[in-house]
Amino acid sequence: MKIDLAMKGLTVSLRALRAVAAEFPALPAPSVHVSPIFPERLELSLHDDLGAFEPWRLAFGIAHEDVEFGVQSDGRTWVLKAHADFAGASVHLTAFTAALNAEGGGDA
Repeated sequence: MKIDLAMKGLTVSLRALRAVAAEFPALPAPSVHVSPIFPERLELSLHDDLGAFEPWRLAFGIAHEDVEFGVQSDGRTWVLKAHADFAGASVHLTAFTAALNAEGGGDA
């Protein structure tokens, strides 16, 4: 971690974001996170729709067996995670949605 990182230190992740936008303009828009803590990581997260994860997985060439499924919030939230190298960056893809039949949850 480099605390005094200048914007140029984020070049790898920002270049990857630019490439993602250029190569996959029709895919569902994710939330995007870039951080000086992990300057070569691009994080893309999708909320409330696990189905949006699949086109991104295919776009990055991530194999089914490389996708991790988990739960959080005492089982109320399902999570899919995967990562791939793209345009020189480590892309971390995550999707969240309410678990089916979660206590107090809806029909998600």
